[in-house]
Amino acid sequence: MIIFDVRNAAGELQTLELPTDINLSLMEVLKASEYPIAATCGGMALCATCHIEVLKGAEKLGPPTDAELDMIDTLPHATAHSRLACQIRLGEQLNGAVIVLKG
Repeated sequence: MIIFDVRNAAGELQTLELPTDINLSLMEVLKASEYPIAATCGGMALCATCHIEVLKGAEKLGPPTDAELDMIDTLPHATAHSRLACQIRLGEQLNGAVIVLKG
């Protein structure tokens, strides 16, 4: 199982538990879990409406791509912990992570 925590805009923390063999992006999982993720571009790293902050576990995710960094640079409230959920594939590297919804 992949187990990580999601903090919504109200500050509420929810733990998500997902099977390891699921082949989705974090954005797709958040949308399916009914979090308010717009994901306007459908996961192409073209809109930044799936902006999240990774508060714990970022070092296990690997570095963001140039396309992801370009979109993050357009966000007025981006931080060093900012990522795009569409660019993070679901996998065991998310175990123990804590993410905050920003988009």
